[in-house]
Amino acid sequence: MAQMLRDSFKHGFPELNWQKAKEEARSSMIAVARRRGMMTYSDLVRVIQSISLQPHDPRLFHFLGEISSEEDHAGRGLLTVVVVHKYGDMEPGKGFYELAASLGRDTSDLQKCWIEELHNVHKTWGAL
Repeated sequence: MAQMLRDSFKHGFPELNWQKAKEEARSSMIAVARRRGMMTYSDLVRVIQSISLQPHDPRLFHFLGEISSEEDHAGRGLLTVVVVHKYGDMEPGKGFYELAASLGRDTSDLQKCWIEELHNVHKTWGAL
């Protein structure tokens, strides 16, 4: 199971590029949240220009974990909740729920956790 945040994680990209990529991804996710939408992992990696990631790249999980942790710390919720599987459940991956639990969310009902967080993020960004 892929973890969203790992201590001393080495992603292999120059730090400046990593940070620029996070801002590219963050901006795209905010735009999606403002229109109360969702996007797939493959849609997300297509908007990132500063580094090259694939939808199933283990580094993507850490990347998303950093973004959600930073956004949650700023009081805006787990922004990466808007990034979902393209097929099947059309929900975030398991790493999202692990991170949510580590940040104090109730994950006893995964779908309820996802829907509540999605509504929270949509409300946060839709109001701006």
